[in-house]
Amino acid sequence: MRHDGALHPRRGRRRRVGGWPGAASPSSRLADAVKRVFRKYVRFDGRASRSEFWWWSLAQTIVIGVLYILIGIGGATSDLRTDPVTWTTSGTPNALYWIAAVLLGLYSLATIVPNLAVTWRRLHDANLAGPFFFLSVIPFFGGIILIVLAILPSKPEGQRFDRPERG
Repeated sequence: MRHDGALHPRRGRRRRVGGWPGAASPSSRLADAVKRVFRKYVRFDGRASRSEFWWWSLAQTIVIGVLYILIGIGGATSDLRTDPVTWTTSGTPNALYWIAAVLLGLYSLATIVPNLAVTWRRLHDANLAGPFFFLSVIPFFGGIILIVLAILPSKPEGQRFDRPERG
């Protein structure tokens, strides 16, 4: 156990440096969650912990955000022009714009099923049936409802969704 030499202000013990022994760093937890989601690509049984769900959501946000930034850079550096009166666009986007747009489309298509599956399993972990996912199609409020359901703590009753024989 490593210590930084300073005493904890209330406990009088030395402060720990680097987290708890054996604790994974945030980057390894992110990588583990992404691996786990892709390993269980089409598994709608079982459960996904809150950390697995939110690390996956963070990874999704980062990848999609980077692709949108590349699309924005591609659009800004191309010869696209918008008429401020009629709002018509003329010109053609450059290669960066098209490459990033195609990658975004492919990535979005490739992650539809894993997103659905990890959300389904997260709902199971909160002891809710997976079809609660379809609440997300309610305009505006559906997404908020799904976020609230994903925040709910794990419940032991969610074990009813486990299938130990599947591994």
